[in-house]
Amino acid sequence: MITGYSWIGGRRGAGGGESWQARNPATGDCLEPIFHSEQSVDAAVACADAAFSEYSAVSDASRAVFLRTIATHLRAAEVALVERVGLETALPPDRVRGEMARTCHQLELFASAIEDGSWRQRSEDAAEPGRQPQPKPRLVSERRPLGPVAVFCASNFPLAYSVIGGDTASALAVGCPVVVMAHWAHPGTAGIVAQAVRAAVDECGMPEGVFSMLYGRGNELGGQLVAHPAIRAVGFTGSRRGGRALMDIAAARAEPIPVYAEMSAINPIFFQRGATGDDAMLDGLVASLTGGIGQFCTNPGLLVCLAGRDEEALTDGLRARLKDAEPGVMLHRGIWENYAEGVARMEKLARDVVRHPLSDGRGCQQVFACDAETFLADKALHEEVFGPSTLIVVCRDEDAMLAVARGLEGQLTASIHGEATDFSRRLVAVLETKAGRLVWNGFPTGVEVCASMVHGGPYPATSDGRSTAVGPYAMDRFTRRVCWQGEGWWI
Repeated sequence: MITGYSWIGGRRGAGGGESWQARNPATGDCLEPIFHSEQSVDAAVACADAAFSEYSAVSDASRAVFLRTIATHLRAAEVALVERVGLETALPPDRVRGEMARTCHQLELFASAIEDGSWRQRSEDAAEPGRQPQPKPRLVSERRPLGPVAVFCASNFPLAYSVIGGDTASALAVGCPVVVMAHWAHPGTAGIVAQAVRAAVDECGMPEGVFSMLYGRGNELGGQLVAHPAIRAVGFTGSRRGGRALMDIAAARAEPIPVYAEMSAINPIFFQRGATGDDAMLDGLVASLTGGIGQFCTNPGLLVCLAGRDEEALTDGLRARLKDAEPGVMLHRGIWENYAEGVARMEKLARDVVRHPLSDGRGCQQVFACDAETFLADKALHEEVFGPSTLIVVCRDEDAMLAVARGLEGQLTASIHGEATDFSRRLVAVLETKAGRLVWNGFPTGVEVCASMVHGGPYPATSDGRSTAVGPYAMDRFTRRVCWQGEGWWI
């Protein structure tokens, strides 16, 4: 049952802050129950802090069982989740089931990754007492958990990047208790998932404070959480403005902490000469542009092509495929309002290629175009429009295309279509410095959950371009290396 109150370890919160109800974005109807913001994060953080020493000492095998048990309880809640996610986000049942399968797979992937202890990356150097001119001591180092982690739920993935998504799962995997801030737009979904996690905590005999979830409307409670001295790291998926605010709070602490924020990307696709006219490619491009009504973090918001026949083939192909596109309900009112503002901005800065009228709460694919010189001269054209909107940048030659690549901000992905040529190698050399994942003759939407995946990139795609939010290496974010020297009992 969804109660509308937070989880503070194993007990319910008291509320006392602002109250609100979730809304169905398709109808505008309020959904039961009423949700109650906590007034303070102190109790939840104290619970996590108290649990850290015990939970960090739990064996890797036992934590793996815990993660798999969470997945089991999630699967048991599938019917309730499909219904509630649909009500709160308008996502169709098949999308919800697919996202739940991904979420459970993530948990089981982390479980497998920690069972053999390799996540610790242990290194050992034997002592050399007879070494001259100075003896060498025995040295052992490995990764150790940081401590309590704050996780902020994403709006666009109510399961896979939320209460028990990749940030929470990777922190729990390495021995860090977690305090989750539920997203205000899908709080009922968060409540169902939190109940599944709490059931696994009880079943596995984990410390009470290993998991808490807070409800809060507005930014104040989240700011308190990041500023709390017992929080040791932060995971966030959302807007650049929101991530930047958390980064600033964390940096201003007496003891600054890392914030791993996934924020903003336009995920450019570069089309080499002759690569824009293939029907199969254009069909794949449209599927990537319109999937999830453009509300994926890897949505291709920038298409870069050469002037002339390539531009003509691309624009004609998109017009033909998108002219009868139907609008879809966006995830919540705030996303739609930001989308509408972004489209209005693009109307003033670029020319129309494909336009559809904006309807209240619904998005439909918009395509704009400008030349490379205009794009490079105006940083407003580099800003993400989260939702179904894409900008074509037309380049007079390959040098202009390289200039566009060099002028980009950090990205989650960059894609190249065409043949392997000297130019493509030069382009790859630039894009490797700009993006976390390079895609060859493919499309960026669809993030495989596996060890080789890098879901990250230089700022502002993320706050730390050295990390990934997907796959086993995501665990590294919530650890630090510790070295032990000598023959003491601790090693």
